[in-house]
Amino acid sequence: MFKPKEILYEENIKNYELGRELLEKYKDIPKHVIENHNNIPEMRCKENCEFTDIKRNLIIGVRKTHKLVPNHKTSDFLVPYTSSGCTAMCMYCYLVCNYNKCSYLRLFVNREEMLTKIINTANKSDKELTFEIGSNSDLILENTITHNLEWTIPRFAEESRGYLTFPTKFDMVDPILNLEHKGKVIVRMSVNSEKIINRVEFGTSNLENRVKAINKLKEAGYKIGILIAPIIFIDGWQTEYENLIIYLEEHLSEKVKKDAFFELIFMTYSYVHKMINQEAFPNAIQIFDETKMRGRGKGKYMYKEELRKEGEMFFRQKMNQYFPKNKIEYIV
Repeated sequence: MFKPKEILYEENIKNYELGRELLEKYKDIPKHVIENHNNIPEMRCKENCEFTDIKRNLIIGVRKTHKLVPNHKTSDFLVPYTSSGCTAMCMYCYLVCNYNKCSYLRLFVNREEMLTKIINTANKSDKELTFEIGSNSDLILENTITHNLEWTIPRFAEESRGYLTFPTKFDMVDPILNLEHKGKVIVRMSVNSEKIINRVEFGTSNLENRVKAINKLKEAGYKIGILIAPIIFIDGWQTEYENLIIYLEEHLSEKVKKDAFFELIFMTYSYVHKMINQEAFPNAIQIFDETKMRGRGKGKYMYKEELRKEGEMFFRQKMNQYFPKNKIEYIV
């Protein structure tokens, strides 16, 4: 259970029930008022080597942006929802942008406004829409603090058409197993090789517990997606990932294997990651290899095209071998 070192909060969170609940929950934690959760000068001035310490802070505010962003992968819209950032420290996390602006966990207390917009949009549509509510954070982790999934899922199920979806790297799913979701929620578990989880995805659940969580969610009637992400071409990657796929085939329940879908995503990286990782995690494995990556815009990197093609051929062959009946939504 995450226990923050310090709470930084906007004064107006006191106007919301959840804001008052969180201040009471953490009444014994040092705290001070900030003007804007999106611009905290004392955080932005921290050195890269202080990254792990920054992650121990909790920021609480009111979300001002409610724009639904069109998406064409596993959802119709990406939705800014009840949190941003995370307490985990995955060395490739795309939320680690602009150095120390966005990586720490930020909670937003105006959940009523956000869910109302989703429900209104869903019910006005002439087709069933899917809303991705976890693109900026890990909602299973957040739920251990706010219980927002326990608040959101039954309300959406009762009042809205369409579906909610979110990814997670955590196994703390028990609080949502008995909720009335009416089959309207798609939970997507992110998995990786044990070596990468242990040495790159710091602070997340291990592979065994993630797979157990998938099985429990399916037993509770949730729709299931599985992300193999990010795919990192470390030395021996073929063996690492075939072992992962074999583990999934052997340990996922028959119910999961019947209709779970897969998403496969190659790692992208940035100059910001490179600078933070070498100073905050000096003894970690090196996941940036300039011989395998190329630039894709200012300060950003992706794997070279020939390696990506090799990787895609490998994964399509192995997935067809071990999961021939399961759909691959995309490989990117």
